[in-house]
Amino acid sequence: MRAASALRLAGALAALAAAACAPLPPPAPKPVAPQITEETLRARARDQLAAGVKLYDAGDYDGAMKSLQASLDHGLLEKDEQGRARKYLAFIHCLAGREALCAAEFRKAFEIDHAFTLTAAEDGHPIWGPVYRNVRATLIAEREAAQGTPKEKLPRAEQMLVDGLVKYEAGEFAEALGLLEGSVKEGLREKKDQVRALKHAAFCLCLLARYRDCRNEFIRIYDVDPDFDLTPAEAGHPDWTRTFAGAKAQAKRMLAEKARKKAP
Repeated sequence: MRAASALRLAGALAALAAAACAPLPPPAPKPVAPQITEETLRARARDQLAAGVKLYDAGDYDGAMKSLQASLDHGLLEKDEQGRARKYLAFIHCLAGREALCAAEFRKAFEIDHAFTLTAAEDGHPIWGPVYRNVRATLIAEREAAQGTPKEKLPRAEQMLVDGLVKYEAGEFAEALGLLEGSVKEGLREKKDQVRALKHAAFCLCLLARYRDCRNEFIRIYDVDPDFDLTPAEAGHPDWTRTFAGAKAQAKRMLAEKARKKAP
């Protein structure tokens, strides 16, 4: 019995010794972290752009703005894709009455993609169409000036109008006002240019908190164009909404009085 127990103990010890000498199993492989490549981020940006356009079409402008801005934040969209994102951001700002931000987005779209343009239907939109066309005209004037195009190619009054609009878009309202008023005094040839100069001069005056002068400038427009009105985006601007409404009502009364006196 004792001999058998001794043999079993010896066998167990031998087995433990063999197990101790056996090689350890290889460690379990660590999970591989997913690799984020530039192409992955570019695809994500394009998905966010598409989502932003879809939200815009659904009328969710806040959601659309977040998604569109996120698509641009990656910095990996192609130029035409960046222009598309900026375009929809401009639409949203214009629809909300934020004309300066709307113009800024259109300007960025032009600067990023020189081939940027709106469709005929988009260009003709009553809210953002005028803003888009104004930005385009301003940039054309700036590029011509940068290329050394002689200013003498435009009559003095028309050149002052262009320069005034450039200053207005740059937020230099006092300088813009001087040029716009000067263009009217110099004698703009086209009625539409006269209206444009007077309108932006009125905008400058209101933005400079000169509301009485702003009102009078709006009234002057009706001597040139009795049917004048602001676009919905312009009329909703908080700095001149009430001033323009009062000026328009007064101008209409004055026109009616003139018509009454001329009647036989």
